[in-house]
Amino acid sequence: MKEYELTVLIHPDLEVDIETPLNKIRGIITSAGGEVVSEDNWGKKKLAYRIKKEDFAVYVYFDIKLPADAPLKISKTFNITDELLRYLLVKVDEKNRKILEEAKLKAVSPDKADAEEEE
Repeated sequence: MKEYELTVLIHPDLEVDIETPLNKIRGIITSAGGEVVSEDNWGKKKLAYRIKKEDFAVYVYFDIKLPADAPLKISKTFNITDELLRYLLVKVDEKNRKILEEAKLKAVSPDKADAEEEE
C-alpha cells in the first residue's frame, strides 16, 4: 500500500455537524481498501475564489494508505459527493518527506544547543 495525502474542502454549512461528512469520507476510504493514518481538521477558512457559489469551506487533511486501484475509485466517488466542494489526492514523495524531516531536525537542533549554552 502506498501513502497519500488527501485534503478535502467540505461545504461550510456542514461545519456544525462535521462528523457526518468526515465519517462518510472515512467510509469511502476504507471501502476502497485503504486506511486513515492521521487526520487534521484545519477549520473553516475563506477561499481564494468562489467554489460552487461558496466563499468559505472547512479544510480537513488526511494521511492515508491505499492500494494501487483505490485512488481512481475514491476520485470517482468524491466527484459525485455533495458534501465536498473540492478535494486533492496526491501520492507522497518519500525522498522529499525525508529531506523535510531532516531539515526540521536541523532547525530544531541549533535552538536546543543555544538553550543549553545559556544554562
